[in-house]
Amino acid sequence: MVSQNESLRAVREALLFALEKYPERLEIVPLEDLVTETARQNARRSAYVKLSLPDEVVKSLRGSADRRKDMLLLVSVPREVQERSESAIILPGEV
Repeated sequence: MVSQNESLRAVREALLFALEKYPERLEIVPLEDLVTETARQNARRSAYVKLSLPDEVVKSLRGSADRRKDMLLLVSVPREVQERSESAIILPGEV
């Protein structure tokens, strides 16, 4: 059985490979562009976000496990990382 750490590492490696070698084949859409409904957590239910996605994506998510699917990820980029990407100053370790 694959541990969660190994699974996350494999996903991260696949994402980094795709970003480096095939950036034009990735479809990156800010999450807020897909949100149609949200609700905060309360005593009766957990918080949720409802997204509007193309039917092909939904079919891929809900299909049988043996079918090959595209990898669909929710990636969080911390604000400080985003700000660093926009800065003209290069810090040690960013070269």
